[in-house]
Amino acid sequence: MIYSPAVIVDAHLDIAWNAVSSGRGFLAPPAPGYLVSRSSLVTGGVGLIFATLYTAPARAGRSMRTRFVYENAHEAQIMAVAEVNYYKSCGLQMIGDKAELKVYVGGWKKGQLAAVLLMEGADPIEDPSQLGAWTGMGVRIVGPAWGGTRYSGGTGAPGGLTELGRQLLKAMRRKKVILDLSHMAQEAVEDAFKMWRGPIMASHSNSRSIVPGDRQITDATAREIARRDGVIGVSFYQKHLRTSGRATLADVEKHVLHLAQAAGGPERIGLGTDLDGGFDSREAPLSDLTELKELAAKLRRHFSRAQVEGVMGDNWIEFLGRSLPSPR
Repeated sequence: MIYSPAVIVDAHLDIAWNAVSSGRGFLAPPAPGYLVSRSSLVTGGVGLIFATLYTAPARAGRSMRTRFVYENAHEAQIMAVAEVNYYKSCGLQMIGDKAELKVYVGGWKKGQLAAVLLMEGADPIEDPSQLGAWTGMGVRIVGPAWGGTRYSGGTGAPGGLTELGRQLLKAMRRKKVILDLSHMAQEAVEDAFKMWRGPIMASHSNSRSIVPGDRQITDATAREIARRDGVIGVSFYQKHLRTSGRATLADVEKHVLHLAQAAGGPERIGLGTDLDGGFDSREAPLSDLTELKELAAKLRRHFSRAQVEGVMGDNWIEFLGRSLPSPR
C-alpha cells in the first residue's frame, strides 16, 4: 500500500486535445466558461491525473465543432504524437512505473501535479505491433474504443472486439498496459472479459441504471471490474449524471453510491471527471474545482474517512501501485 497524503486523483482529462484542437492552453488560467487548467487543478487539490491522448474521427467533426479530425489511422497517429509533444512542452511529469508512483505520491505536496498517459480510442496505434512505440512514449493505459474504432465497437456503434482488437489486447498484455473499458460497446466489454487477464478499469463511466444508454456501464460490468480488482471513475458530464436538467454534486454522489453498491464497496470507485471533455462549465456539476471538497463532505455521510479518501484518490493510487509495470 502506498501512503497518500490525501492526493485527489482525476482519471480522465483531455488536456492536450483541448489545447491543440481549440487553443485552450493548459498553462494559462481556464478559458472563459471552462474549468480545467494546471492552476485550477492544483488549487482544487488535484495531484495526479490520467492525461489522455484523444483523437476525433472525421465523422465526429461537425458534432464536436472541430476540424482537428482524422480520416485514417496514420492521421490519428500523427495527431496523438502531437498531443504527446504538447504534454512534454507543458513540463507535466509523467508517471511510468510503480517506483515513480511511490516516490511521487510519498513526497507529494499541494501544488505538485503529475500524470499517467491514457490513450482514449486506439486508432492512433496503426497496428498492434507498434504498441511498443507508444509505451516508449509513456502510454500506460489504452481504451480501445471511443465511438467504433478499428479495434472495438464503441459508443453509438454496437459490436464486439474486431480481430485486430483481439491482437491489440494480446499486445497490451505483453507490454503490461492497463485496459480501459470506458466507451466500449457492451459486446466488446463481454469479449474483453473472456480473454483479458490483466489490470482493468473504467476511467469515466457512470451507472446505466440511473442514466440509460450504451455510454454507461451496467451493474454487472461494475461487479466484474470490481471482482478483478479494477476501479471505476465517475464522470462529471451532465448527460452522464442525469437524464434531464442541471446536474449537481448530489448527482455525482448518487452515481458513486450506486456503483459502490454494485461493486461491493466504495474501494472500487474513484473520480474520472472528464471535465474538459468537449463540454463547458454549464454542463458540469460544479463551478470551480475547489468545490471537490464539497463532494468529499457529501460522501462522508455514507462512508468512513478512509473510504472517502479512497474515492477521492487513494483507490486509483492503490490500483496503479498494483497495475503499472515494475522499473526496468
